[in-house]
Amino acid sequence: MDAITKTRKSRQMKADTHQTACVVQTEDLPPYGAEIEDGVIQKALDILASRIRKAESFLNSPGAVRDFLRIKMTGLEHEVFSIVFLNAQHGVIAVEEMFRGTLSQTTVYPREILKRVMHHNAAAVILAHNHPSGLAEPSHADKNLTETLRKTFSLIDVTVLDHFIVAGSECISFAERGLL
Repeated sequence: MDAITKTRKSRQMKADTHQTACVVQTEDLPPYGAEIEDGVIQKALDILASRIRKAESFLNSPGAVRDFLRIKMTGLEHEVFSIVFLNAQHGVIAVEEMFRGTLSQTTVYPREILKRVMHHNAAAVILAHNHPSGLAEPSHADKNLTETLRKTFSLIDVTVLDHFIVAGSECISFAERGLL
């Protein structure tokens, strides 16, 4: 082997070693995956929460409520029942997760919801829960619960504006379907 060939091979080995070192270094970085996506989702939720605190009118349309609930509830592995508490002008007072259940059901206690409605001095509420199964269709129990809460709250002049069911990327509205 002549001197020129040795020099070329030496340079090639150094380049290969450098490339290998770069590959090893990138393997040390966290993979793009669930952890990063969860961080992005959490940041989006933090931004939405700060907007709710800053401007009561943030959830001012069914579409805005639907988007908020989709972000908040999509991907949960258990059923969650939440309430959006609203003032007389339908500005957001608070959003609270009231009950957490299993994969296919959660127990909802109207008395506990009533206590929180009175605590917030809410004039109206939006009900929401998720179906981890991915099927957004309201069950008979969902319809009965909505009607029970609507009747209960009407006794104290609190309006149930809507009930949303989030299932995967789908989010249905009882009001839009004429179920309220």
